[in-house]
Amino acid sequence: MATPLATLLATLLSHYRRHPGQLAMLLLGLWVASALWSGVQAINASAKESYARAEALFTTRLDRLERLDGAPLTRDDYLALRRQGLPVSPLLEGELTAPDGTRLTLIGIDPLTLPGDSVFATANNTGDLTDFLTPPWQTRIAPDTLPALGLALDDAPGATPALGAGRLPPLSLAPSLPPHTLVMDIAAAAKLLESGATLSRLVSAPGALEVAPAGLTLTRSTRLVSPGQLTQSFHLNLTALALLALIVGLFIVQAALGLALEQRLEMLRTLRALGVSGRALVAGLALELLLFGVIGALAGIAGGVWLARALLPDVAATLGSLYGAGVGVELRLPWHYWFGGLAVTLGGLLLAGTGVLWRAARLSVLDLGRAQAWRTGYQRQLWRMTLAGGVVALSGLGLWTWLSRQPAGEGLAAGFALMAAMLLLGALWLPPLLAAALAGLARLARRRPLAQWALADLQLQLPRLSLSLMALLIALSASLGVNSMVGGFRLTFLEWLDQRLVADLYLDPPAERFVAVHAWLGERPEVEERLATRHGESTLLAVSGDSGERPLEVPVSLFGLTPGKSLTPTWPLLETHQDVTAAWASLRDGAAFINEQLAIAEGLAPGDRLTLASSGGREILQVAAIYPDYGNPRGEVLMATDELGRRFAAPADSIGIVLTRGADAEALAAALGREFALGRDALRDQAEVKRIATDIFERTFTITRALNTLTLAVAALALLASLLAQARERRRRLAPMWALGVPRGRLLRVQLAQLGGAALAVGLVAMPLGIAITWGLVAVINVAAFGWRLPLHLFPGEIALTLATAVVVALLAATLPALRLWRTPPRALLAEEQAS
Repeated sequence: MATPLATLLATLLSHYRRHPGQLAMLLLGLWVASALWSGVQAINASAKESYARAEALFTTRLDRLERLDGAPLTRDDYLALRRQGLPVSPLLEGELTAPDGTRLTLIGIDPLTLPGDSVFATANNTGDLTDFLTPPWQTRIAPDTLPALGLALDDAPGATPALGAGRLPPLSLAPSLPPHTLVMDIAAAAKLLESGATLSRLVSAPGALEVAPAGLTLTRSTRLVSPGQLTQSFHLNLTALALLALIVGLFIVQAALGLALEQRLEMLRTLRALGVSGRALVAGLALELLLFGVIGALAGIAGGVWLARALLPDVAATLGSLYGAGVGVELRLPWHYWFGGLAVTLGGLLLAGTGVLWRAARLSVLDLGRAQAWRTGYQRQLWRMTLAGGVVALSGLGLWTWLSRQPAGEGLAAGFALMAAMLLLGALWLPPLLAAALAGLARLARRRPLAQWALADLQLQLPRLSLSLMALLIALSASLGVNSMVGGFRLTFLEWLDQRLVADLYLDPPAERFVAVHAWLGERPEVEERLATRHGESTLLAVSGDSGERPLEVPVSLFGLTPGKSLTPTWPLLETHQDVTAAWASLRDGAAFINEQLAIAEGLAPGDRLTLASSGGREILQVAAIYPDYGNPRGEVLMATDELGRRFAAPADSIGIVLTRGADAEALAAALGREFALGRDALRDQAEVKRIATDIFERTFTITRALNTLTLAVAALALLASLLAQARERRRRLAPMWALGVPRGRLLRVQLAQLGGAALAVGLVAMPLGIAITWGLVAVINVAAFGWRLPLHLFPGEIALTLATAVVVALLAATLPALRLWRTPPRALLAEEQAS
């Protein structure tokens, strides 16, 4: 007899009217998993859209000119270059503060001379360009900047809000602009900023100028750092954590589906007896999965958007602090985001439900009538999991061998694959390890009947609990790995700051007064040492070492410091050509240090020689040492300040001031202000610099910690779902023990001890797995993503917290079923015992 699919589906769904808790757990697992995945994808999509808008801005795709002496460019400089026929365009940049405290970047341009492929030269039609160029001018602004000005979208066009000491020209919306950016004609910007004839820089089309004009330095657009490149690893880590949360959430789904199918054995047997084919039954179950998947995915996407709205401001602050990448705090989601979230959730659900469908299709009608049929193959399943884990272990070993032979700084995707293999290995081997441990403990407890019964009962629960315990293992291992990496990064970072920021004050004098200020400080009795610095740009043309010379074309930063007695004892060095003392002596004599990023990227070692482009042709430097440079995305060559100025004409930058013991920093700051008319912003206190740097670091991992906590919460839900699902059957097994005289309170303690012990075992397995994950993060992922290596730090407190978390999560999950047992009256327990 053919049964219509709709009737079959209604019959299958009727099970959840009698078991609404299972339906709630199934939908909860889908909702949480989809929400975490969709939320992170929404953050990534919105942030990447902001990067695209930032990279479309002219300053990231044009060559730029600045004065060698560091003095500001003027309108006369621009006019002189134009008279020479050079294709340059002026830019004026400044900052304004919005009424709500938001800092807005104001950029003044000349659209008539701006290169033709810029966003402004191509986006304006004639009418708009006339309005842009002529008074009262026009302010281009992105819609997501309007809230900072207190304006609604409908009221924005043509509005002239007050800002600073004046009013903005009439607003015109430009969605292609980055957030918190205002663009107007350079004349209007100069008036608003009161900058007179000063310019920020001159720009030209890429490659339009072969060499820099006299007195100027030319920075090619290829040397400018792209925020999209710098933040790729940040988003990759977010995506990896979200995928982890999705997998853990799907464990809840898998457990709920398996229990629902087992409890519907009588129904399935009846349907088969009535003539429903196995193929139709599988089709009905698949349709049921699809229905639940669509409901859970849509709810998850809605929850993900809410989560993204809550977390996006922290992401924007983190990326802005680390990389200077402007990220809007309003979500701007492309159409494919919605379909992607739905597809990933449904795909994960299909993967989780495939095993259930496969077992339903393979079992015969007679097997469907036996409730224990689902457990008869568990021992075979344990052997299969052991063998599969062995295959994964061999694959991971092969992957690690391949990675060890790759050039340093490469293999990010392979590194994440290695981390995934570690987690999968731990998850596959956990149930066999637990089964073996329970069997061994049962043999030791032969003379203690209640303990032996508890261990046997836990063995009976293991097929249903294994998925939840695997989810808990993955969450704990990832948590330990991430927390250890964050803790190690924090410890290393703060030590590095203490070693590098040795001066009490840091002064940024105007370039034209640098020499005078430096000499004046040398005459002050409270100044013990002056640590002048310089910055510049160059191109690494070739490197030569034991293997010969290799030609290159790599842009690098140049940094000059003063190797004084306060700096050299504390500045960290990773490798030296001879020893630390000889390395500093070589630096004073004209050698160079390179940062770890450059050494890893190009395979350099102390003793190699660098050929760098300079204004005079080429300069050859020997590498005397390699130093750590955490957070810097670029390769850097460090030289003595005097040598850098002499050989590369690098402009002066700042002066570190080391004070004598008991000197008054405030008095020195006041004297500097009186003598050279320097503002307070030109002088920075060392403690303030450390505080700002530490705040930036703390914001960096706000999102990582949030997702880590949410993943642990999902693992707890998975365990709770498994316990609630088998609560009724548990009471049936506990009823005979109560009837034999074991008090309910003792049964409750046994139940808590069972799950607490299992969770403790999971925590013990998670410890070495988490340490391995930590090693992979600092030695593989961090090097491939950022180009520098972190030392491996292990924190006993974090390990103890992992064990405690495992036990607490398990006990919390067991509390509700235990309370149900405690509140069950004796009559109900007798009824359960009779029913069994």
